[in-house]
Amino acid sequence: MASRALAVWQNRQVVGLLVRRNLKVKYQQSILGYAWSMLEPLAMSGVYFLVFGVLLNADRGTPGGSDAPGGYMLFLICGLLPWLSFSASLGEAPRALISHAKLITTMKVPREIFPLAVVTTKFVEYLFTWPVLLLFVFVLGGRTWLMGVLVWLPLALVVQFLFTLGVTLLLSSVNVLLRDIERIVRILNRVLFYASAVVYPASLVLDSGAAPGWFKVVYQLNPLVGIFQMHQSVWFPVGTPSSIAFGGAIGGAIIMFIIGYSTFRRLEMSVLKEL
Repeated sequence: MASRALAVWQNRQVVGLLVRRNLKVKYQQSILGYAWSMLEPLAMSGVYFLVFGVLLNADRGTPGGSDAPGGYMLFLICGLLPWLSFSASLGEAPRALISHAKLITTMKVPREIFPLAVVTTKFVEYLFTWPVLLLFVFVLGGRTWLMGVLVWLPLALVVQFLFTLGVTLLLSSVNVLLRDIERIVRILNRVLFYASAVVYPASLVLDSGAAPGWFKVVYQLNPLVGIFQMHQSVWFPVGTPSSIAFGGAIGGAIIMFIIGYSTFRRLEMSVLKEL
């Protein structure tokens, strides 16, 4: 693994070229271009605020209460933006190798750079949406705290990147040999959205008397629950993840990366033959 990591680092310029190409292709022949990175989350935030914040009253579990700086709208947008990044990576993960078949079979580079380029592209796009988040913080009167900026934000970014990379390595290699993975991922994307406390506070589940104790533990072991709580903790100090959710996020990201990378290496030769 160390030698392959070194090889990837030596070919980091290739990763950079792939990322720049992906970004150019996305905004090619687009009138608004980069503005779409801000308009899409704005539109989705408005829809989910209407459905969950107004109609379903999901804001009652907002960390710090309804009077917390920024309120439910800020809680929604600071969870929705990283989710859009993860969801986009998850959607493109199965085709991370297939779409680069010609490059993989002709270039002598570590094959890991192609899934890595997909994840890095979506991570850069997430950074592009930060002006939207900061706008909401300013308009809604949101506040941050020192530990949120110095601890929870870097931790959330690193853990999400590691977890997403592990998922992408796994799905990209398996999908070459089993094309049903793409269809499974479409369903999984929808399920994870509602199972990961993106548009509703996790406290609605954890404080519910209808949910059994074992379900609450399993719910918190979902790595995405802890990851999005870390993102939300940057602006909501009382919304920090529990020890179970925190452990689930850290442990889940490490385990997912190990599984994804080991599967990727084990199937590498079979994938090359198929491509």
